[in-house]
Amino acid sequence: MKDFIISESKNKRTVLVGLITQYQTEEQVKEYLDELAFLADTAGIVPDKFFTQKLEYPNPVTFVGTGKLQEIKEYMEENEIGLVIFDDELSPKQIRNIEKELQVKILDRTSLILDIFAMRAQTAYAKTQVELAQYQYLLPRLTRMWTHLDRQRGGGTMMRGVGETQLESDRRIVADKIADLKKELKSIDRQMTVQRKNRGKMVRVALVGYTNVGKSTLMNLLSKSEVFAENKLFATLDTTVRKVIIENLPFLLSDTVGFIRKLPTHLVESFKSTLDEVREADLLVHVVDISHPNFEEHIEVVEKTLLDIDGEEKPTILVFNKIDAFSYVKKDDDDLTPATRENISLDELKKTWMAKMRNNCIFISAKDKTNIKELKELIYDRVKEIHIERYPYNDFLFQTYSEEDEE
Repeated sequence: MKDFIISESKNKRTVLVGLITQYQTEEQVKEYLDELAFLADTAGIVPDKFFTQKLEYPNPVTFVGTGKLQEIKEYMEENEIGLVIFDDELSPKQIRNIEKELQVKILDRTSLILDIFAMRAQTAYAKTQVELAQYQYLLPRLTRMWTHLDRQRGGGTMMRGVGETQLESDRRIVADKIADLKKELKSIDRQMTVQRKNRGKMVRVALVGYTNVGKSTLMNLLSKSEVFAENKLFATLDTTVRKVIIENLPFLLSDTVGFIRKLPTHLVESFKSTLDEVREADLLVHVVDISHPNFEEHIEVVEKTLLDIDGEEKPTILVFNKIDAFSYVKKDDDDLTPATRENISLDELKKTWMAKMRNNCIFISAKDKTNIKELKELIYDRVKEIHIERYPYNDFLFQTYSEEDEE
């Protein structure tokens, strides 16, 4: 199944729409829309303007108020824009009503992410997972594809059955396709489970983190491989596994798909099998972009997603990446207002809650290769602990290597 809207749209400019509600502050919505703009850019779409509105909760009919919808319509007509993207998932009713009013293509955050995944998927496994998520998203929205039959119904009941029969037929086709894709994924899962078992009992380490935090770059540094890395969201969809040897100790290192806030439920479900590498890992290396102003929220998103995929608590190292891009504005000495994230230096930040983590966190720059040696030593120590606990009779090997190193 191809991407939903993007490939069909000749006009690559769009407006983005978000709501300020009791659950989303104005500052949060601005950041969410910035991220949505990054998603649009990843998909090859140019964001033209942001529209926001304060509402207690989304309008169940048109998401935003009718006045705001009219404002969006006028701007799009004046600037010849043919696509609008909403930051939250829209219901079939909302999509139908908004399309009727604006007469342009509509995307929500979920369908945009699904489109990006469809474009990024390379292997048959990833393509199957994305296709399943797309059909699951499409199934409850099939009604809007048959609105042209409304004109045929008139006042009688003769034609009503035609539209309903067609809709029921389409739903059955999509439901059958979903069932087939699930069977196909189960078959691939079984093959991958066998592959994982054939890797033996080596310690497994998994790189996890928010999307675009530098996991693939770090993977390349640690494994001396050439995993695709790009400054785009979801540059990596397929899990990559490499055998890594630090000093005398071999282990398996996997790079997984990045997480994101408001990740579509269907995608989480479809990619659970891909994230088996995370569930079966002995150690997680959680990579964080410390230069991002809301990196702490990103940490929460990743931790919540790990819970959603039934990932039990595991030993974790927090790797704060991109210290080369960290910046702050120093407060004036006579400024008595409370310090914010923008006013705290990296050294001051390290003395906050991070100080309590001690050796469970490290600050690096994968780009400049700063503290990579220290990171390798930290991973080595953690993997060694797990290895000795699993194979206590091999402890003498490490003692032997240590003695040789001292000589």
